[in-house]
Amino acid sequence: QVQLVESGGGLVQAGDSLRLSCRASGGIFSTYIMAWFRQGPGKEREFVGAIMTNGGSARYASSVKGRFTISRDNAKNTVDLEMNNLKPEDSAVYSCAADRHGYWGDSPTPYDYWGQGTQVTVSS
Repeated sequence: QVQLVESGGGLVQAGDSLRLSCRASGGIFSTYIMAWFRQGPGKEREFVGAIMTNGGSARYASSVKGRFTISRDNAKNTVDLEMNNLKPEDSAVYSCAADRHGYWGDSPTPYDYWGQGTQVTVSS
C-alpha cells in the first residue's frame, strides 16, 4: 500500500512563495505519475499539475502555469510543488496523488493514491 504525506503548507501573504513536499512510502515511486490537486472551501477538487515518472515532463492548470513548478526526486520518493507569486485565490488544501497506470489528466477519479492534504492560506 502506498502512503503519501504532504508537508510545507502555511499562512503566507499575497506575492509570497511556498514550497510543498509530498513523500511516498510503499510501492515503487519511480513508476507512478504524480499530481497535485487543491480544494478550496466550498469548491470542487481542482487539478493543479502533474509530472511524468522520470520528471522529464510536467503539465499545469492554466490558473497556475508560469507560477507553480512541480519537480520530483525518485531517489528520495518525493514530489514538490514550488508556488510563486501566490494569490488569495490559491488558498486551499493541497493534496498529492499517485497514478499507477499512466494517467495524468485533470480528473481526480483515476488517481490511485492520495495524501491527506496540507493547508495553504494566502492573505491579501
